[in-house]
Amino acid sequence: MRRLLLPALFLVSLWPASAVAEELVADLSDHLVEITMGFEGAELLLFGAVEGEGGGDVVVIVHGPTEDLTVRRKDRVGPIWMNRGEMAFDGVPAFYRVMSTRPLGEWLPDAVRERHQIGIDHLRLPLRGGEPAAESKAFHAALIRRKQAVGHYGEEVGEVKMLAKRLFRTDVAFPTNVPVGNYTVEVFLVQDGTVVSAQTTPLYINKTGVLAEIFSFAHDYSAAYGILAIIFAVLAGLGANAVFRKV
Repeated sequence: MRRLLLPALFLVSLWPASAVAEELVADLSDHLVEITMGFEGAELLLFGAVEGEGGGDVVVIVHGPTEDLTVRRKDRVGPIWMNRGEMAFDGVPAFYRVMSTRPLGEWLPDAVRERHQIGIDHLRLPLRGGEPAAESKAFHAALIRRKQAVGHYGEEVGEVKMLAKRLFRTDVAFPTNVPVGNYTVEVFLVQDGTVVSAQTTPLYINKTGVLAEIFSFAHDYSAAYGILAIIFAVLAGLGANAVFRKV
């Protein structure tokens, strides 16, 4: 019995020294972004610290909410542009940003990027129905370009600044047309090409005030909202016409 216990005690004594994990602590300056009538975009501060002596690189991903999108391809048939194909995607992040302490291509293995969907090139956009299509890459690229054009996907990887090898910070910017909904902020600590610690933080972007009432009315009573929008447009046109006649 003593010969069995001694190796076990030896392993227990070594456990704290060999199994100490790097801890990652991060938070946002605010977990709620309110969109009002005068909203001109927002910028939040993400800050944190690495507890341990190992150091490492920090990668931050901001994404959400998900939506279903259909991408259509237009070809010219004579003098007319027509839809000649389309592809539907489900669960597409409406917003996506990546920040890192170093350019991802210089140090982070593709396998890690693929596993955690780090970077536009490794973002999974599942096709509706789940079946791969021969032309999916072209439609996938078109969806990414469209998202980048409206400012919802970052064209470049943002910077995470390291302070004293343990503290880090980065600014997360949101455009004026940022989608509303629930967001997720993922923070990864990477050492020697391996994710050793991760943390997930929620973020909420909501419309408030009069804008929220209009938004809710448009979704709950879409037909009535459409009719009122047409009436308002007609009245505005008539009013503008009357003003120009007097001028």
